[in-house]
Amino acid sequence: MTAAVSLLDFDVEGLVAWFAELGEKPFRARQVMRWMHHDGVDDFDAMTDVARSLRARLKEIARIEAPRPLRDSVSQDGTRKWLFGVDGANAVETVFIPEARRGTLCVSSQAGCALDCAFCSTGKQGFSRNLSAGEIVGQLWLANKLLGAARDRAAADELEAGEKDNGRIISNVVLMGMGEPLANFDNVVTALRLMLDDHAYGLSRRRVTVSTSGIVPAIDRLREECPVALAVSLHAPDDALRDRLVPINQKYPLAELMAACRRYLERAPGRFPGRWRIRSRRHRQSRVPVFTSSWGWPISAPDVPIRRWMR
Repeated sequence: MTAAVSLLDFDVEGLVAWFAELGEKPFRARQVMRWMHHDGVDDFDAMTDVARSLRARLKEIARIEAPRPLRDSVSQDGTRKWLFGVDGANAVETVFIPEARRGTLCVSSQAGCALDCAFCSTGKQGFSRNLSAGEIVGQLWLANKLLGAARDRAAADELEAGEKDNGRIISNVVLMGMGEPLANFDNVVTALRLMLDDHAYGLSRRRVTVSTSGIVPAIDRLREECPVALAVSLHAPDDALRDRLVPINQKYPLAELMAACRRYLERAPGRFPGRWRIRSRRHRQSRVPVFTSSWGWPISAPDVPIRRWMR
């Protein structure tokens, strides 16, 4: 028996192509896409404007299945962290961070990580596998449901565009969870396209951020294929130190990384965040300002304290 196809793995273009193989019109794919992502529906019978015969067929050959929640914890400030199971052997973390004017969801792109950065707990766990596009966007799909963000479809359609953004519980998504997003490029880009598409989540490019340790060829590809906001994990002002903290720097040193960042800025939305994990007061007071002032473009370089377990 053929395994059911996971519809969460498709962006709009992919779903239209899959529906065409079934002999269905493109608008049917967009109907199902809206039910899945706008309304958080995983039951084909609930898709009342989809033809009954198509619903019956989809029940036989397709599924809408997100990662399953294994643990759910909430901190005093309202930050909520889930452990989501993606298969029988692997689980990933997803975090929702509520703020006064936005709600940010931090999602994972891999189970584990192969880059082995010196400060990263995930890297010490080793690498298991890439997440599928459905497992990546499924974290957003499921978080929306768990946070009660799925709204009545008719009421949502009556809102003006500006009101829709204001009414979101999750207004921003950052791929800063487990894994190196650009090492899982194809699946990440499919998930990004879903986050941006009006038939799915309709987020603006400046509200979706990919974090990378600096895989230069993939930064150039992202610039061409889906230029969302980009955050670069620097952690060091020179190659000697960065080679030790971020081993991928030995393959793509800072000069190459900075050149790729400049190219990316030609299409990037907004300013360019450089994330810096501070190792000592000396780095914070002297090296960081000297390095960042030489970039020559608008940046944000927040100090991120090092994890206590590393000290």
